[in-house]
Amino acid sequence: MEATLNALGGILLNAIPTFLLFLFLHFYLKSVFFGPMEKVLHERNEATAGARRRAQDSLAKAEEKSRQYEETLRTARNEIYKEQEEQRKQWQAEQAAQIADAAGKSKAALAVAREQLAAETAAARQGLEIDARELASRIAAQVLEGRAA
Repeated sequence: MEATLNALGGILLNAIPTFLLFLFLHFYLKSVFFGPMEKVLHERNEATAGARRRAQDSLAKAEEKSRQYEETLRTARNEIYKEQEEQRKQWQAEQAAQIADAAGKSKAALAVAREQLAAETAAARQGLEIDARELASRIAAQVLEGRAA
């Protein structure tokens, strides 16, 4: 058993340089390879997360600008509709005034025409009465001449 322990002690003694080399390699790789690699990965992650945040911020700004644009467009459309409505009302008022003016002129023209017609009718009646009296006088004169003869 002592031989086994001596052999085991020899193996352990021979393993000490390998173990020390392993520890040295571990700390060397950690400081030279894994440390910078972890730093690069961390920076890369931060850059990626930063790019995502910037993209989200840009998207939010774009959505805000789009909302503002839509609001401005809606406001402009409402103003145009109001102006069109005011113009339509103005045209309707002008049209109603023109219609009222035309109706007034036509009533005045109709009144003048009626007065002229009444004057012409009165003149024609007067002329007919004069003609009827003259005709009656002639008829009476002929009838009286015919009885006297």
